[in-house]
Amino acid sequence: MKKWKGDRRRFLTSTAKAAAAGLWGTPLLFGCGSKADFDVIIEGALLVDGTGRTGFPADVGIRGEKIAEIGNLAGRSARMHIGGKGYVLAPGFIDIHTHTDIDLLVDPRAESKVRQGVTTEFAGQDGDSLAPLNEKMASRLNDRLMEEYQLIVDWKDFRGLFSRFQRRGISVNWGTFVGQGTLREHVVGMSDRPATEEELRRMKELAEESLRQGVWGISSGLEYTPGSFASQEEITELCSVMAQQPGYARLYSTHMRNEDDTVEEALEEAIAIARAAGVALDVAHFKASGRRNWHKVPGLLEKLEKAHRSGLRAYADRYPYSAYNTGLASLFPLWAREGGNKAFFKRLRNPELNRKMRREVQEKVNLIGSWESVLISGLGSEKNRWMLGLRMSQIAQKLGKDAYDVAVQLILEEENRVMMCGFGMSEENTRRILKHPLVAVASDGSALAVDGPLSKGHPHPRSFGTFPRVLGKYVREEKLFSLEEAVRKMTSLPAEILQLPLRGKIAKGYYADLVLFDPDRVADRATWENPKQYPEGIVWVLVNGQVVLREGERTPARPGKVLVRKI
Repeated sequence: MKKWKGDRRRFLTSTAKAAAAGLWGTPLLFGCGSKADFDVIIEGALLVDGTGRTGFPADVGIRGEKIAEIGNLAGRSARMHIGGKGYVLAPGFIDIHTHTDIDLLVDPRAESKVRQGVTTEFAGQDGDSLAPLNEKMASRLNDRLMEEYQLIVDWKDFRGLFSRFQRRGISVNWGTFVGQGTLREHVVGMSDRPATEEELRRMKELAEESLRQGVWGISSGLEYTPGSFASQEEITELCSVMAQQPGYARLYSTHMRNEDDTVEEALEEAIAIARAAGVALDVAHFKASGRRNWHKVPGLLEKLEKAHRSGLRAYADRYPYSAYNTGLASLFPLWAREGGNKAFFKRLRNPELNRKMRREVQEKVNLIGSWESVLISGLGSEKNRWMLGLRMSQIAQKLGKDAYDVAVQLILEEENRVMMCGFGMSEENTRRILKHPLVAVASDGSALAVDGPLSKGHPHPRSFGTFPRVLGKYVREEKLFSLEEAVRKMTSLPAEILQLPLRGKIAKGYYADLVLFDPDRVADRATWENPKQYPEGIVWVLVNGQVVLREGERTPARPGKVLVRKI
């Protein structure tokens, strides 16, 4: 009787743990003193292991957080068996360039990413990170987050931010870069001037502190203020901090200074910075925007290849769409945006400066086509919600106003919280870039949802469809590359770029971040007209050995980790 009570307690404990972990399934093996060989066995799937080699049928056994065995596991016991016949089993997708940060504090489910098969995300991109914050930055961020989500900013550095994420509990693994623009705002402010010697020293100190706390590199967004005000020499000096101590992250991820008329010079600058600083390079959302620049893409890829062949760890990432997503203010010249929003708004209201801006904005719009090429994808208030998903040309027609005047009106009324999609790239170049072996797949999107506080707006469809789109459109339908190569671009390649250990492959001893999908059915459903739609064909997703998506349905598990780069 005592024996049964002990076993019963163990059984009840194990079943409770299984339910909490999303492992509740059939059969759940138990008995007097019996112990299963594995927590989970995934049986009979076509295993595409992330390395690029040809897929092969195999079973995968999982114990705890890690993959314990790969092969024929017939007759072996497990707390849960998942049937994989007819499906592909791949490493969980690693989204190397995202803007998922506050989203996970608002909604830790990471719905639009988990349902794509994403198990790991890296944020702090385009020069903008959630730390380090000075008093002014923290106060401004707190005001915005309290207004939008009733979230309190209780951190200043990455140690505090990481603690906040871990206490919240998250469904995916998450890591971050430190933003060069954030460092510059922290020390120099929003002014267009060189940093003094003392200011550069302080930025380097903050960068080094962030690296010690576990960030995965330094990012820049050189089309955005205030990062854009830094010279090549200043950025090189800042990035050199990464090469000064063994164990520090050594990756410079850059949204380059230009992605259209001077994109070639911008790429040369990025390569020069990485080479001089002694670090690796990831060129974010690699592109040449504007019809007159489309012919430059083959030459740009050749420059990247040449840098890689010379010994520089040079890579790029790209989303599978021909339109980008950014703030509407990015159409306006840098001189107009210097000094922050208050200074920007004052210039917009100045008739003489406004006329000057109009000419420069129109030139930028002409580059991608016309105001028909600008779609409003996000707004800060309810007042103008009817504009979401419409082209600026349509909005101007409905209001009976000039499109430029509407853009100015929107920025002022929404206090510069206006997002746009710009249709500036070609599909032919999108295919060429995605196919290149040095280019990883990345969404450049966020973890959103079709319900709750993250369901607002009319986002770029990449937040809901990036990875299934590659598997459905570019692998199955267009045969741009093999399934194995597509999976490599989503798993081991981003892990290689990041130098991320024990993730990105299906191998013994690696973390059990896994996605099981139907290769005949997987497809994105998010469109420009209706972007908030989850994809099809992603069947099971496991994060650190726990099930977060089961037969297409979410579990309550939050097994994600804050990934800290260890020195």
